[in-house]
Amino acid sequence: MSDTKLSKALTSPRTRALTLCGALVAALFGVAAFVPLPYTITWPGLTADTLGSYEDKPVLTITGAPLRTTEGELRMVTITATNPGQKNTFWRSMQAWFDPKEAVRPTETVYPESNPVKADEATAAQMAESQDAATAAALNYLRLSPDQVKVKVDLGAVGGPSAGQMLALGIVDKLAGDGKGGDLTGGLTVAGTGTIEADGTVGPVGGVPLKTQAAARDGATVFLLPKDECSDAKVNTPKSLRLVPVGTLGEAVSALEALKSGGSVPSC
Repeated sequence: MSDTKLSKALTSPRTRALTLCGALVAALFGVAAFVPLPYTITWPGLTADTLGSYEDKPVLTITGAPLRTTEGELRMVTITATNPGQKNTFWRSMQAWFDPKEAVRPTETVYPESNPVKADEATAAQMAESQDAATAAALNYLRLSPDQVKVKVDLGAVGGPSAGQMLALGIVDKLAGDGKGGDLTGGLTVAGTGTIEADGTVGPVGGVPLKTQAAARDGATVFLLPKDECSDAKVNTPKSLRLVPVGTLGEAVSALEALKSGGSVPSC
């Protein structure tokens, strides 16, 4: 193409229109990258041994029955999230989307309330309900009366319902162990997640791919999880972690006993 023809092509109305459209699209993408979106970014959070202490206070304080000296650990696991009032940009959300150590979720699925104060109150209420359910499940499993045995749980400001299963196991281990003079853990560091009902039913909680990373980071080699979340748990599972799905508190106790004895253990 001659210089004259090239000049005409570059200055033609069609070329100018395409150039303008391209500039507008680029500008829109540039603005969109920094527009706040209703998504929350989450990543592996803290873990706490329900048989031990958290923030220098015992997680479980049990009165009204003799207690055992335990070995091993039963760690509840959390995820950490951006604040409920924080709007993350498209660019930041895309970074988290491609990072295996982070996840992006609609804010309403992480926080039951959008107001930060109400969100904290809601998650604190969920934790209180979880603690009561864990106590009831453990005492029901052991056939002990709540009128005689009292359980106090202290996990500081940690909220939400997902510690239920591990709190219940901690109570069982402190009161009865495996029922044969041994520990439920067999001396291992066991982590896990799952809600719990007073009848011992273990339910799904979400965020399992991040929780397995937190568990492995803090030394766990076994991870107890609700049966319904096996497929999610397989995403980015640390190689050092053995996934053990359960549906009830009784199944969790049986799985831990099988791990110690070399018996058949459920797997994902």
